[in-house]
Amino acid sequence: MFLARQLLQVLGVSVSLMAALPAKAHEFWISPVFYQVPFDSTLLADLRVGQSFEGSAYPYVPANFTRFDVVRGDDVLPVEGRAGDRPALNMRAAGEGLAVVVHVTRDYSLTYPKWDTFVEFTNHKDIAWAQARHIERGFTQDRVRERYTRYAKSLIAIGNGAGADREMGLRTEIVAGANPYTDDLSNGVAVQVLYEGQPRADVQVELFDKAPGAATGVSSLHRTDAEGRVTLPVHAGHEYLVDSVVFNALDAEVEGDHAWESLWASLTFKVPDE
Repeated sequence: MFLARQLLQVLGVSVSLMAALPAKAHEFWISPVFYQVPFDSTLLADLRVGQSFEGSAYPYVPANFTRFDVVRGDDVLPVEGRAGDRPALNMRAAGEGLAVVVHVTRDYSLTYPKWDTFVEFTNHKDIAWAQARHIERGFTQDRVRERYTRYAKSLIAIGNGAGADREMGLRTEIVAGANPYTDDLSNGVAVQVLYEGQPRADVQVELFDKAPGAATGVSSLHRTDAEGRVTLPVHAGHEYLVDSVVFNALDAEVEGDHAWESLWASLTFKVPDE
């Protein structure tokens, strides 16, 4: 009974931290321990929240997600574990090829601590239009309420790593147009950003580039074309996090005083060493 209470306390802290962090630490991503693993080995990956591609790892907590799968070709395998497991993904790699790890969080609520925080966030994510729109809609600056959900993917090579990323049916997602473990990346990696199955044209994509041995990633900003695609520069041996945010106005009277909804898409992968 004592151990059970301790576990509940740990999970309760994890839930509250994940709910509170995004005001200051925006990104959420899947962080594989190894991006390339041998055939018939184990997939290991953390779920992280943080900034600049550096953040705390959170355990496997079923109450915190609505989907957690490993997709290889047409095979979709639910990630199973025990509450509190670290890393959150710890399962045998069935078969070989390109594994796409998919994780969708539950909805979270956020109250910005001050208007300047909302301004900083919307400026950084290229949604500054929301500042004036917030006032036009009759909301005050002292209490901005938002609902947010995370849609994360990660590419892991099992054995030969052959295969391709594809649309996974997420509300918003980033789809890799090349396999970083088998394709020629000399001209970069093309990705496509989708929202409800449709391309997101002319939107900002943030790329975090973490060099070998680096503690954090270097950020650069890019824009999609009319088909929601953008080619991102990459380097051998570097780890990458791609991020894009959808921001929607909500009817606060219907949505429990939430004025806004943010939907975060992320994709992680690593370019093999030369």
